[in-house]
Amino acid sequence: MINLDLLLEEADTIAIAGHINPDGDCVGSCLATYNYIKEYYPGKKADLYLDPIPNIFKFLRFSEEIKSERPENICYDLMIVQDCGDVERLGESKKYFDSAKVTVNIDHHISNECFGQHHYVIPTASSTSELIYNLLPKEKINRFIAECLYVGMVHDTGVFQYSCTSKSTMEAAGFLMELGINYSKIVDETYFVKTFEQQKIIGLALLKSRLHLNGLCISCFITKEEMDQYHVLPKHLDGISSMLRSTKGVETSVFLYENGENQYKVSMRSAQYLDVAAIAVKHGGGGHVRAAGCTLTGNPEELIEMLVNEISEQRKGGEC
Repeated sequence: MINLDLLLEEADTIAIAGHINPDGDCVGSCLATYNYIKEYYPGKKADLYLDPIPNIFKFLRFSEEIKSERPENICYDLMIVQDCGDVERLGESKKYFDSAKVTVNIDHHISNECFGQHHYVIPTASSTSELIYNLLPKEKINRFIAECLYVGMVHDTGVFQYSCTSKSTMEAAGFLMELGINYSKIVDETYFVKTFEQQKIIGLALLKSRLHLNGLCISCFITKEEMDQYHVLPKHLDGISSMLRSTKGVETSVFLYENGENQYKVSMRSAQYLDVAAIAVKHGGGGHVRAAGCTLTGNPEELIEMLVNEISEQRKGGEC
């Protein structure tokens, strides 16, 4: 385990960044670290770089200070990368990693190859937020930091229902709850509540879904035209893959949405035994054993057929 306080003490300028298209764990863990630095190292210059975050996370303290623009020619003493399984997924923030004097990698993706000078990578952890919780002195976790960490843990565990949830996860969540956060409101307003447009696109996804492998796999794809028709953005599609996976008898879900000309973002989920990360890595992506993704180019029907075949090959027994 790294000594985060020692690294912070030795740096005058600090950058924090997460993966492109940040989700709840990325936003929560990065803002938790940023809040910690602002609270206990006020003399340091700290910058947090993320792509624009979903509105549901903007109640978190200092979210308005997140920088989406990445100026050139800045060299930081310390660069902390969080919830990013591959340095390339930093996007434009990678230039700060390349030029930083000291680099730190904190993550829980099984595909992470422990890049950086210092790393704390635990693939079995529920979330990067849980790892940040482990690194911070418990007496220094205030309500604002707790809110950030709780958001991250809630979103990467599916409100503590995924198999990555452990005893230590629940103990950490309990500790955070005792700090006075409105935990029920956080769960409801950041995880369950959807806009009318989101509900409609979810309905479309369910109507378009198809079963494969005798009901063990379910798939669906959404086109750019359909997204425009329902007035939704990629960030509004979060959760569809997990919802598909919750279909009775299904082990694996495959969800695609168009994010470029003939280009599709793939999101895969599994229930108990399939390693979707292995499939994602094969196609230049990554993630967790039970939740992973990649980007593919081609006809969506053919892409789904290819992925289903790979799922079939990996499935124990090998029969379709």
